[in-house]
Amino acid sequence: MSETPAEMAEPSFRSDVTVELVKHTAGDSDVLWAARVSTAGEQSLEELSKDPERSKGLINYLMRDRHGSPFEHNSMTFFISAPIFVFREFMRHRAGWSYNEESGRYRRLEPVFYIPDAERKLVQEGRPGKYVFVEGTQAQQELTGRVMADSYRQAYEAYVEMLDAGVAREVARSVLPVGMYSSMYATCNARSLMHFLGLRTQHEQAKVPSFPQREIEMVGEKMEQHWAKLMPLTYAAFNANGRIAP
Repeated sequence: MSETPAEMAEPSFRSDVTVELVKHTAGDSDVLWAARVSTAGEQSLEELSKDPERSKGLINYLMRDRHGSPFEHNSMTFFISAPIFVFREFMRHRAGWSYNEESGRYRRLEPVFYIPDAERKLVQEGRPGKYVFVEGTQAQQELTGRVMADSYRQAYEAYVEMLDAGVAREVARSVLPVGMYSSMYATCNARSLMHFLGLRTQHEQAKVPSFPQREIEMVGEKMEQHWAKLMPLTYAAFNANGRIAP
């Protein structure tokens, strides 16, 4: 039985993103046995039981000279909660990634929406390619929060009204905004993650500048924290060589 408007859940608002590492097969040793098969053949399997710290020079060499394929023999799956517009940017990354997202065709979507907090820079100055973001005024922050919240409420009320009238979920969802939260599983390997981080995060050690939208950078930063613990030697080599994916 569908909900009546009186029973409609009150919209809630968030300014954060969440990233959970749900499973992985990823370690620095994965890079080593994959690289050494070219010269050691079946003896490269001995790397599975060796301390990868002894071979961090090889990892750095592979990263420095951009021998990328050894960094693909691992897997990490993340469960991510973020606004829909973040996922639309995320899915520009196709090589080495797999995605499955919550579907508005098959379930009634919950009214959880994004409103930036006071730390989110609101004002864009300059022209494309040379613009910067600066702090907004308190009036702009208050306006942003109020207008976004009012728009979200109106959109969700329209969505529920159509559902209550028997309109299919896949049609009713059309009125919902990209500021609504969704969830997805994203699976990648270290090489594809490095490419993502090189484009979607800013870092003092990066040789090539990047200009990510802050919200997808927030996701990237949380994924990076998980990966750094799984593959510390690979992560160190990535930073030491300018954060350029091999």
